[in-house]
Amino acid sequence: MPAPQYAQMSPRRNAADEADDAALLRRVADGDRDALGALYRRHANVVLAQIRLAVGEPGLSEEILQDTMLAVWRGAGSFRGVSQVRSWIIAIALRQARDRLRRHRVAVVADESVLSGQAAADPGPEAQVLGRAELAVVAQAIRSLSPGHREVLGLVFGADLTLADAAEVLGVPVGTVKSRLAAARAALARAMGGKGVGR
Repeated sequence: MPAPQYAQMSPRRNAADEADDAALLRRVADGDRDALGALYRRHANVVLAQIRLAVGEPGLSEEILQDTMLAVWRGAGSFRGVSQVRSWIIAIALRQARDRLRRHRVAVVADESVLSGQAAADPGPEAQVLGRAELAVVAQAIRSLSPGHREVLGLVFGADLTLADAAEVLGVPVGTVKSRLAAARAALARAMGGKGVGR
């Protein structure tokens, strides 16, 4: 499995993407392995980025991703459609990660970046160098944040979840997500020397 790209946020999703995901998940519930593969291709990079935020270890994160997709295969019929398919998969992944961390008592380590997704176009050499330098500054600032701040930034900016879906994944009210996000953005801005993080 290729490693996730951490160069930019995941592409903005729309209602058609969610309808396609729901249809794929129904096919998975009916035993369609190709549909599971399609869901994997659509969401693996974003889900893996969220797991790496929780776990920090690339090899273990990939194992947890595989466990997550197995859980999706087994539990597809239980999806109620209350949340987005992506947030449902991320919630499964974070439960898998927490279970694995509890069992193995692995230390939680910061990830390289909250940002993930595929690059839209190949930038030129100068843009690549500048992008890497900017990404290094952002990654260092993110590493300095608390795990809770990294998690909420990862869900809202990295996985492009709505506040309601992030609240469902975290098991907290939407107001709590809003306050955690505001605190995380402020902490990230301080860590980056006052450069803001907008949405």
